[in-house]
Amino acid sequence: MANILVVDDEHGIRDLLWEILNDEGHSVELAENAAQARAARLRERPDLVLLDIWMPDTDGVTLLKEWSTSGLLSMPVIMMSGHATIDTAVEATKIGALAFLEKPITLQKLLKAVEQGLARASLRKAAAAIMAPTVVAQSNAMEFAAAATIEILESGPQANQSFVLDKPLREARDEFEKAYFEYHLSRENGSMTRVADKTGLERTHLYRKLKQLGVDLTRSKRGAA
Repeated sequence: MANILVVDDEHGIRDLLWEILNDEGHSVELAENAAQARAARLRERPDLVLLDIWMPDTDGVTLLKEWSTSGLLSMPVIMMSGHATIDTAVEATKIGALAFLEKPITLQKLLKAVEQGLARASLRKAAAAIMAPTVVAQSNAMEFAAAATIEILESGPQANQSFVLDKPLREARDEFEKAYFEYHLSRENGSMTRVADKTGLERTHLYRKLKQLGVDLTRSKRGAA
């Protein structure tokens, strides 16, 4: 199931939450103060944190703010307290807390909050999994673009092509892509099929891309003739 960190200075509450969450099939890590919570956060990378507001060394809101400002608030956090005011709960929510549970915590409210928190954690993981290949693809595209630039500058009709780098990234990228596709269209004598195969683009996407960049297809066809 999930790895859940419970942070509370009251021994009885820690044990109760451990028993309930363990019965639900979760792996539960316990911390009785902020120092232990910091260590557990770095060691276990929990999927969810149940964080008490009032603790003797560092209160839960301060710890939450610490995680948020240091980039460690990558998991849903549910605040718990039997004495917190509405203002405190609102402040915690603004910092990044997912929910607030008032003590004594009922079983139904606890399980519902945990379910919602883990659902949020799953969405974050799914988003990260989607973004990771994108980052790799962007890196590969940059390497490919660098190699292609050398090829364009060294041979073909665009041998004298140069690029001004002191401009917005989008403009510089469009300028390069236009020269890149014109180069391949020239080398393949205007054959869209061969250019699509060479560049790894589907033909419909290739047509749309060339139109967007303002590539003159008629000139390529005239050159092929």
